[in-house]
Amino acid sequence: MRNVKISAIGTYVPPRVLTNSDLEKLVDTSNEWILERTGILERHIADPEMATSDLAVEAGKAALEMRGIDAAELDAILVCTVTPDHFFPSTACLVQHRLGAKHAWGFDLIAACSSFVFGLTTGAHLVGAGTHKKVLVIGADTMSRIIDYTDRTTCVLFGDGAGAMLIEPAEDGEPGFVGFRNEVDGSGGEALKMPAGGSRLPPSHETVEQRLHYVKQDGQAVFKFAVRRMHEISAGLLEQTGTPASDVKLMIPHQANLRIIKATADRLGLSPEQVVINIEKYGNTTAATIPLATMEAINDGRLKKGDLVLFSAVGAGFTIGANLWRWAI
Repeated sequence: MRNVKISAIGTYVPPRVLTNSDLEKLVDTSNEWILERTGILERHIADPEMATSDLAVEAGKAALEMRGIDAAELDAILVCTVTPDHFFPSTACLVQHRLGAKHAWGFDLIAACSSFVFGLTTGAHLVGAGTHKKVLVIGADTMSRIIDYTDRTTCVLFGDGAGAMLIEPAEDGEPGFVGFRNEVDGSGGEALKMPAGGSRLPPSHETVEQRLHYVKQDGQAVFKFAVRRMHEISAGLLEQTGTPASDVKLMIPHQANLRIIKATADRLGLSPEQVVINIEKYGNTTAATIPLATMEAINDGRLKKGDLVLFSAVGAGFTIGANLWRWAI
């Protein structure tokens, strides 16, 4: 496998903001309750006319602009999402058309909150195999469309957003891809899901009335699994690549819950300075959390060329993933 690198990044969030105070008017909750249990203060919400592909296109444009290339140079587009515009055509097809990426193929990748990490792994191997030169990996979700705003246990958690990273070949000696570990544990499928809408429970009056087209979560089961497995997948990748935790400049974890992030960092022996947390501004944007947090680290001067960065996530399925990159921008 040839060396590959992340050569550009772009992000986008819709302008409308939903604060904890706003949620206090919708459900029986409080700013203090939400902040204490999740670390979230506010989240961005897409307007009714804005779909996942709209967010993805904006993030993709930003990444292409940073790199200074035209979309026609792309070989593939991977859209990581659990909230596609439609079951078919894929959101990747819609994004390809709107970007003008006339030479690119692509597909949607569904791994819930681990989607972006899985997408980076896939993109790295497409380029690393020598069959592709430029692969755009986009994480985009409009979670507000599948959230029940009468359920205080889930509606406080999620927001909308998108982020994209461009993967290209790296020259010898350039910083780039170090390694990955991805896993699934399908025994956890019942703990976090949207029950209806697929072939198991097609849409009907009954599924709508029972509110089965919204996210349903066993919060305790998900929390316990995430705390244990995010640490294990990250520690396993560091061991696999012979990397001491002290060498990691930044861990950029999926932003699902502040307590999960802190527990993972503590178990890995990472200092607060080594961990990027921005959940307070965006909530859980599913596939978009890692690129959004990465961009924030760049803007804050915390992530620079040559730094070793660890991406880690756990999602519904259950899906578990980690990537280690030497940052190249």
